[in-house]
Amino acid sequence: MILKDALVVEIASVLAGPSVGMFLAELGAEVIKIEHPLNGGDVTRSWRVSGEAAAGGRSSYFNAINWGKRTEALNAKDGGDRSRLLELIRRADIVLVSFKPGDAEKLGLSWEVLRAENPRLIYAAITGYGEGDPRTAYDALLQAETGFMHLNREPGGSPMKMPVALIDVLAAHHLKQLVLIAWIQRMQTGEGTKVEVSLFEAAVSSLVNQAGAWLYAGAEPQPLGSEHPQIYPYGGSFTTACGRAIVPAVGNDAQFRSLCTLLGAPELPDSPDYATNPARSANRDGLRIKLQELFAAVPEAEEFLQELHQARVPAAMIRSISEALGDYRNGAEFALHESKDGAMTGLPQLTGRISGARVSRNLSEPPCYPFAGRPSEKS
Repeated sequence: MILKDALVVEIASVLAGPSVGMFLAELGAEVIKIEHPLNGGDVTRSWRVSGEAAAGGRSSYFNAINWGKRTEALNAKDGGDRSRLLELIRRADIVLVSFKPGDAEKLGLSWEVLRAENPRLIYAAITGYGEGDPRTAYDALLQAETGFMHLNREPGGSPMKMPVALIDVLAAHHLKQLVLIAWIQRMQTGEGTKVEVSLFEAAVSSLVNQAGAWLYAGAEPQPLGSEHPQIYPYGGSFTTACGRAIVPAVGNDAQFRSLCTLLGAPELPDSPDYATNPARSANRDGLRIKLQELFAAVPEAEEFLQELHQARVPAAMIRSISEALGDYRNGAEFALHESKDGAMTGLPQLTGRISGARVSRNLSEPPCYPFAGRPSEKS
């Protein structure tokens, strides 16, 4: 565990910051999550899906990003609590923060203040739009204004956001990289540093080829539903006779020819309109109709999917979350734990392998303990 003996103080809530904290816990760090004693702690403790029972002040949402931490209820405005918090920060290797604009300065928890307390500290901050922008940021807003919702729809359809907080997830991954870079830098210099990621910058930098189309080719990306702007057929789904949908991911002409052969239309790639990927992309509307007719004649999706795999045609079936996690569990681990209050929690392992060995959380460690706030103090 490469961060064994490291101490992380997490002053962050909701998704982005806490998921970084859990990542560091998976790498062996001791992570102490600081929650306000007067407002119920991290708001995601109460974010339960319909029908989900309360379990020790935790929700499935909270459990998904707070595994392996311990929590302390501390109010930075209270004298005794502040002393305890600074005591932890003086010993800490990393502090994770996700303050609203101006709050770090109001609470005396800015990088400048904490660096004076601990020169070796790595101060990792997530902001909405950068430190100089006072706007409050939420994932849905970022998906709207950075182009994701504009593209995430069928042509002529209504814009839609992704069903997970995608921008939070992207920003968290960016911050993980910066934290590890800062860790290496501290090993070389002995000095701490500040690293920062904004949700806005994480979103824009993740537009990759869609941004490139406009920056380099002057082409405004247009909504294509699930389809790829440069490759066809790639990403769109086709429904078979049994009602299940298959998504081909054809990346070259040979794969397209194999797909058509299996669909019983080996002559289709001989058409100039479909012989090459640029031609297929330009004539996708007509080709889409032909392919759907062919897929509709496939009697059994699962069997046909196996035929596609054997012919080395990239394809997948659209599956529900329960089906996807069932498949995942056949080849990987879930972290399952029954806590003292009897609540069973579980989630997929988040990290990969080093030298073939899985880097994962300690399965004997519980999820973050129930929150015990103090109900009668003023903040």
